[in-house]
Amino acid sequence: MMTVFPDLSRKASAGLLSLGMAATVGGALAFEHIGGYIPCALCLLQRDPYYYGIPVAVAALVSAFFGGPVWLTRLLLAVVGIMMIVGAGMGVYHAGVEWGFWEGPATCATSAQGVTQNAGDLLSDLNSKHGPSCQEASFRLLGLSFAGWNVIASLILAAIAFSGARSAKA
Repeated sequence: MMTVFPDLSRKASAGLLSLGMAATVGGALAFEHIGGYIPCALCLLQRDPYYYGIPVAVAALVSAFFGGPVWLTRLLLAVVGIMMIVGAGMGVYHAGVEWGFWEGPATCATSAQGVTQNAGDLLSDLNSKHGPSCQEASFRLLGLSFAGWNVIASLILAAIAFSGARSAKA
């Protein structure tokens, strides 16, 4: 039976997951803080599977390299795979909102607010700031928004996780 991904060892899978997840969320943070792209509420929510999954992938890596029980390494890899499937689902939902297939959540603002000019208004300004609308993609590459690229990244990472979880190789 031919598979898209080779039979990765548990060590290789855990290592690729740890690096891949860190690179993906690191890229999102770089676009935000260096590129100036303000994330919407759904963009921020899509980062959660990475924030929770990276420590689990690192735990799988530690378990694989330092002789943890095989069942524990496989379980941790499977948990990361499930988290990435959830992340892909969140990306599909967000992309659907951007394309107008369905309504977004009420927490999505309609526009970003400007920066305050008066330091005295800083506290009240913090409470009034909102991210951009979830319905408008701030960036597209090859027709896909950040949400669409998150779907692809999440599915690749899920495949790596499940490949390692089912692997007979250490």
